[in-house]
Amino acid sequence: MIREFKDSDTDQLVDVWARAGAVAHPFLPDAYVAQVAKDMRNIYLPNAETWVSVVDGQPNGFIALLGAEIGWLFVDPDAIGQGYGGALVDHAVGLKGPLRVEVFKDNKIGLPSYTRYGFIYESEALHEPSGAVAVQMAMADG
Repeated sequence: MIREFKDSDTDQLVDVWARAGAVAHPFLPDAYVAQVAKDMRNIYLPNAETWVSVVDGQPNGFIALLGAEIGWLFVDPDAIGQGYGGALVDHAVGLKGPLRVEVFKDNKIGLPSYTRYGFIYESEALHEPSGAVAVQMAMADG
């Protein structure tokens, strides 16, 4: 089931983000990760259009949208490869149409997942806050 974010989801979603991020982004500096952890709780989750994947009554992933751009998409590492991420993207596409995303080039989980879903490489650039290279991708319009 996918539902809208509730404030009461915050602790569980920050935990999902932290555990999934450790798997997907082991290359990010600790100081950057610590800052994003604070911002995830206080800025990103409450201010984005956030949708939550729920299994057995518990959040196991989320997609946070900034208009038609995926700001964050994370699934519990124990549930990766079970279709929850794709279901969240399907839900977002149903709401917004073709989406855009920026994903770290060294993200060995996210980058291939977006490619399999049909996102197309547009460009890449240095993500200055983290020092990592980010790839901009978009879905075809039709």
